[in-house]
Amino acid sequence: MPASDLPSEAPLMGTSRFVGEALVPAAMYLPSPALSRGEPPLPASFVWKSVELPVHEILRTWRSTKTDRGDDYLAKLWYEFKTSGDHVAVVYFDRKARPGRARWWLYSISGDQL
Repeated sequence: MPASDLPSEAPLMGTSRFVGEALVPAAMYLPSPALSRGEPPLPASFVWKSVELPVHEILRTWRSTKTDRGDDYLAKLWYEFKTSGDHVAVVYFDRKARPGRARWWLYSISGDQL
């Protein structure tokens, strides 16, 4: 993964572990002004390895870009949020995902083991 794609800081709470696995987004989405900017809405929850990860509180968001032939392009939208228990998840939306490939990914999770 290119350095520009990595989160700029460690998660806000606890020690996190890298996951790097695809997520299944819920059909329900959180209200967001992101749609007016052409960004995807954040699902209200995700499923990872048969475990539901509900989005209880968004802690921060950021973007990573990719440079191609001198131009910068938005590559990923990142979200760090509190989920059930003491867990904090970092997920991203891959804008460059090929058709049929996952677009939402769990980058890392902190807290007790799931």
